[in-house]
Amino acid sequence: MRHRLAVVGIVVALAACTQQQATNQAKTPIKVRGAEQDQLHKLSTLNLAIALKRAIYDAGFTCQRVSDAGFVGEYQNLDMWEARCADGSQARDWAIFIGPDGSAQVRDCKDVPGTGLPICEIKRRPTA
Repeated sequence: MRHRLAVVGIVVALAACTQQQATNQAKTPIKVRGAEQDQLHKLSTLNLAIALKRAIYDAGFTCQRVSDAGFVGEYQNLDMWEARCADGSQARDWAIFIGPDGSAQVRDCKDVPGTGLPICEIKRRPTA
């Protein structure tokens, strides 16, 4: 009986060491990208404006004309884009987050500071 308890104790100790080694290993972040995210980077100025305007409308907002648009950066698995809408005499900046599944989340850029999200500042505009 003692022999069995000693064997069980050794097995439990070894299992704990193995588990601790596995949790101490460096974790590599997983990056998920979708075809829709990559396609936006290839669009011309006009087609990017159309795509971002559609995302704004699909989110329930309005945008008469996109006067400026471009890539802001990556946030987790999302690509962040900015679109400036000229609605008559007023301009409104929108942050559009595109997910790997092609979904879009739209936020007013004036609401972004203090949320931990990247600041709305276009880093790259379309070249075509």
